[in-house]
Amino acid sequence: QVQLVESGGGLVQAGGSLRLSCAASGRTFSSSTMGWFRQAPGKEREFVSAIRWSTGSTYYGDSVKGRFTMSRDNAKRMVYLQMNSLKPEDTAVYYCAAAVNIATIWEPRHYDYWGQGTQVTVSS
Repeated sequence: QVQLVESGGGLVQAGGSLRLSCAASGRTFSSSTMGWFRQAPGKEREFVSAIRWSTGSTYYGDSVKGRFTMSRDNAKRMVYLQMNSLKPEDTAVYYCAAAVNIATIWEPRHYDYWGQGTQVTVSS
């Protein structure tokens, strides 16, 4: 089992920045990929970004490319999401997820473990 705990959400004005953190514990060595997803009310869960533990390779959804940056700290088993130039449409609950073996990084159903989520609200 892998436990994930997100932190860092909050209320920010449009154009501002936030940094989300995700602490992984338990059998973290079993996971190959970490991802961030978000879900706004009435919408499907949306892929935001992903990172490979081993190589640090990162992947981003089209709506956040150039504004968000995902990083990892292997020693601490932490992943981060630096969010800049935030827009009201970024408002959502943000979830951290871990995948053991993954075929498609942007598919939520391919992730095995999920955190409880953290709310991000961007005011206009």
